[in-house]
Amino acid sequence: MTVQVPGPAERLFAQILSLQSRARAAKDADSLAYALVNDAQPLFGYRHAALVIAGRVRAVTGISQVEPHAPFVAFVENAVRQWLACEPAKASGRVDPEALDPDIRADWQDLSAAEVFWLPFLDRRQLPIGGLWIARDQPWTEPERALLNELGDCYSHAWQALQPRRGWRLRDRRWTLPALAALALLLLLVPVRQSVLAPAEVIPLNGQVVTAPLDGVIAGFEVKPNQSVRRGDTLLRFDSTSLQARAAVAERSLDVAQAELRSNTQRAFSDVEAKSRLDLLAARVEQKRAERDYALELLARSELRADRDGIAVFADADRLTGKPVQTGERLLEIAAPDQAQLRIDLAVGDAIELAPGTEIALFLDSDPLTRHGARLERLAYEAERTPAGQLAYRLDASFAAAPPRIGLRGTAKLYGERVPLALYLLRRPLSALRQGLGI
Repeated sequence: MTVQVPGPAERLFAQILSLQSRARAAKDADSLAYALVNDAQPLFGYRHAALVIAGRVRAVTGISQVEPHAPFVAFVENAVRQWLACEPAKASGRVDPEALDPDIRADWQDLSAAEVFWLPFLDRRQLPIGGLWIARDQPWTEPERALLNELGDCYSHAWQALQPRRGWRLRDRRWTLPALAALALLLLLVPVRQSVLAPAEVIPLNGQVVTAPLDGVIAGFEVKPNQSVRRGDTLLRFDSTSLQARAAVAERSLDVAQAELRSNTQRAFSDVEAKSRLDLLAARVEQKRAERDYALELLARSELRADRDGIAVFADADRLTGKPVQTGERLLEIAAPDQAQLRIDLAVGDAIELAPGTEIALFLDSDPLTRHGARLERLAYEAERTPAGQLAYRLDASFAAAPPRIGLRGTAKLYGERVPLALYLLRRPLSALRQGLGI
């Protein structure tokens, strides 16, 4: 039995099928790019081929890594760009040097072969995405062009199969920027709820402020911060050394005045001058008695006692101990632990339109993941300077549920009216621009 030897046509057909099979079997874009510029060289005998995708050379025959700034790479990119500009983008065929600029033709003579065949790659909408620049010294025959066109369809399909899926995009690029601008304008007109952030503190509700009853130095506290106290319990003591001395001196002065009054009373029966001094001495006794009583009253005030049940709210006993205070200076506060309100210091620059009953969300520094709801009750009309030196409006709010512990601090989020998103985002810049330019 004789084996039939395949003819040239059968061998050529087998080579074409092999090229297509290897292109479809590529695992990634890099291996496919290498196959596109190298595998068909034995069949067509070209000197070199360059794969151009989206205006950039991705692979060159016989080179594993393309240098973006190489002269040949720059020449191919410029030549392809001009060729596609002056010829139909879908056309495949011989590249005419006369259609290119003189500078590119000069580089062509030095860097490429005389006969170049452009094999375009088309996407699913028949728009060009790139192609192959194939150069050799001999002219291209009609059968070779037909085979290249057949390979071009396979190569284009294989290349797109390995590319990631693209999301939706506008088909007409002329409408891209106007459409995006219109979408942005619509988004800026979307109404959103205006809100601002401000520091807040949980303070007592209807608490009793305890002030200094006299000028003096605090000797020590008998209670600790947040300690429960009852009516009549001693809160703190003042240094009573000078008060005791003052009371003792006043007592002695009263004794002297009373002794002098008794002596003159006994002599008044025989001494007219002594009798005339009785009214003056009696008045002096009353004066010394008033001074003694006032000194004893101040001495009694040196121990400050609670007038109601509650907890003692103050910062630090050690910081106040030994500190001289004046009459009326605030020392601490007695408050009920289950009655608290929220104090907010809203900066002048963050002030928005707020009304009683406005919703407030409190996030404590100690528990930032828990939201505490509150409602605005009072809003100050005049801004005051805070301890940090910032002008702010004081806001008082009541809690919707059980209040947190008195003294805790956090950040309050105040919700205002609904405004366009543009005003929400640009309120501060517009305010600064108006203040700077006066418009």
